[in-house]
Amino acid sequence: MTSIHNARAIVARPPGGEGNRDWNLEQVTPRTLAASELLVRMVATGICHTDLISGTKLVAQGGTYPRILGHEGSGIVEKIGSAVIVAKPGDKVLLSFAFCQACTECEKGHPAYCKSFAVANYAGGYKYYTSKDDEDIQAAFLGQSSFSSLAITAESSVVNVSTIVKDEAELKLFCPLGCGFQTGAGTVIKRCQATPGDVVVVMGLGGVGMAAIMAAKIVGCTSILGIDIVKGRLDLALELGASHVIDTSDSTKDVVAEIQRLTDGEGPSITLDTTGNLDLIKKAYGFTGRRGRMVIVGVPAITAHLDVHLVAMMAVGLRLQVG
Repeated sequence: MTSIHNARAIVARPPGGEGNRDWNLEQVTPRTLAASELLVRMVATGICHTDLISGTKLVAQGGTYPRILGHEGSGIVEKIGSAVIVAKPGDKVLLSFAFCQACTECEKGHPAYCKSFAVANYAGGYKYYTSKDDEDIQAAFLGQSSFSSLAITAESSVVNVSTIVKDEAELKLFCPLGCGFQTGAGTVIKRCQATPGDVVVVMGLGGVGMAAIMAAKIVGCTSILGIDIVKGRLDLALELGASHVIDTSDSTKDVVAEIQRLTDGEGPSITLDTTGNLDLIKKAYGFTGRRGRMVIVGVPAITAHLDVHLVAMMAVGLRLQVG
C-alpha cells in the first residue's frame, strides 16, 4: 500500500510553445488535511476532455502550474479530517465535483450550478502537494485532482458507496460516474426527461455521448441516432443501443439531410451535443424538430458565439439549453 506520506501523481507543467502538454509522473507529498478534507487512495480515474484542455493551455484554467488534474476518481479512504462525516477510513468512495452546500442553488438541490462552482473547482488550492524538490503543486481540481495516487479531496466531492460497491474491480468500473456518465445519462433522463416517444440525436460518442445513448435506450426512446468521426465509436454506439449512426469523417456528407431522412423529415425531439464543435452545433440548430430541445454540454472554444434567429426559434418552439 502507498505510504500516506508519499504519492505518485501526473503533474502538469506549463505546455510547450505550440500548446503541447508537459505531463510527468512524479513523486509528491500531500500536505496535512484540513478539517473538511479526506485523503483517498485512488483505485482508478477516468480522463476527460476537460483535463486535456486544462493541461494544454499556456495559462492554466483558473489556476497556475504546476498542478495535478483529474476529476473522475474512485478509491478507498485512507484518512479523514476532524470534521468529516461522509466517510471513514476504509470506505469505498466515488468522487465528483465540489460545491459550497450553502448557496441558493445548492440548497435547492442543484449543486452543479453552485454560485462558488468556479472557485471551488477550477481555482485550485496552493501547497496541496510538494515535489521532491520542495516545489509547491496546485491541486483540488474539481474537488479531487484524481491524477494522484493519494488525492486530497473535498468532502462535498465524495459519494460513499461502501454499501453498494463490492470490491476494487467495481470501483474501477464506476469511476466515470464522477463526470462523463452523470453528464450524458443525466442530460437525457433528468434534464430532458426523455420518454419512449422521443427521437434522440447524440453528437459525439465519447464517454458522455455513450452514456446518453445507453440512457436513451433504457428509457425506450423511439429512435436513437449517434454522430461521430471514429468508426470504432460508431460501432460501439450500435452495440449500446443506437438505432442509426452517422459517420461525419466524410466532410462532403450532408448531415442535416441524413438526419431528416432517418427521422422521416421530422427531426429529433432531443439533440444532445457533447462535442463543442460550433459547425455541428449550427447544423443541429437547423435539424432539431418542432418543439424540440437542443442541449449543449460539450465545451466549445472560449471565444465561440452562436447566432440564432429568435423569431425562427419561437415559430417552431425550439428550446436551447447550454450546460
